[in-house]
Amino acid sequence: MGSLPVNASPECAALRRATVSASDLAPLFSAQRRHLDHFFDRLDMSQAAAFAQALLDAPGAVFFTGVGKSGIVARKIAQTLASLGFARAGFLAPVDALHGDIGALFPGDVLVLLSKSGASDELLALAPCARAKGAYLISLTSAASGADCPLAAACDLNVHLPLQGEVCPFGLAPVTSTAIQMVFGDTVVAAIMEARRLSRDQYASNHPAGKIGKTLIFKVKDVMKKQNELPLCKEGDMIMDQLTELTSKGCGCLLVVDEDHHLIGTFTDGDLRRTLKASGPAIFNLTVGEMCNRNPRTITADAMAVEAMEKMESPPSPVQFLPVVDDNNVVCGIITLHGLVSAGL
Repeated sequence: MGSLPVNASPECAALRRATVSASDLAPLFSAQRRHLDHFFDRLDMSQAAAFAQALLDAPGAVFFTGVGKSGIVARKIAQTLASLGFARAGFLAPVDALHGDIGALFPGDVLVLLSKSGASDELLALAPCARAKGAYLISLTSAASGADCPLAAACDLNVHLPLQGEVCPFGLAPVTSTAIQMVFGDTVVAAIMEARRLSRDQYASNHPAGKIGKTLIFKVKDVMKKQNELPLCKEGDMIMDQLTELTSKGCGCLLVVDEDHHLIGTFTDGDLRRTLKASGPAIFNLTVGEMCNRNPRTITADAMAVEAMEKMESPPSPVQFLPVVDDNNVVCGIITLHGLVSAGL
């Protein structure tokens, strides 16, 4: 293995406070841009298309593998592909594969091997074993095919990811090569999404949690208040008689309805303050119907919850709630901004 230099003690390192300035960063970002442009300008699109088609046509599962930082990228691309729901996809750790996990591979499966050098010992050991299992092998390397890239020779297809250099003081740390691998893999996944005509509903079915899932799955009916939670009143009710209803339901408003629950309008706590300021003691003689907004924004129960939030925030001024009505303008619920935020939206 040779001899490794002895690191300075932590105490000495602590005394030398390092700093990074904007002038230090600027040339590095410029260099990274040049390296990425080199990749984009020299990428063989026919190889990229062959890779994408192989993933699309895979009769079985698609596995990704790699060592070190390339392994981290391989895992990420595998997870992204799996999230689309088109094929079983996963990460196969090369060392673990050689100690039993290769049993997950079946004839017709695709194994994608990521390696900057194209000469990783672990992948070179794995490739013939995976081929013996009947897998189709694809390598993604930054070394061109040939004597310097034995992994390419061991695979059915090689995609060359052109690399001008690493943005690293020594040109060694994989800070550009991994960016190229990630950009390439994710762009191919995006192409597969388009080729398969992935719908929002299909995508949402695989993302039931988190903001992505909630944005795509939650409908108004899933988060709205209904039945006894609704702050209802009639247009002939006196304003002062409805203060309890206005304040007790936590909506900051009243939904003014007729005998059949058709929506007539809304009356908010803001309307109450403005009416009190304008009318003074005369407010005791005013009905809700006289002061309510008879043209409120509304939404249906089957609309997406995120659409309700967008409607609340739309011009001319934002609102804190939306009455939920059916096709006959009958009130069936109310959705509030507080409720949307509480649901994680």
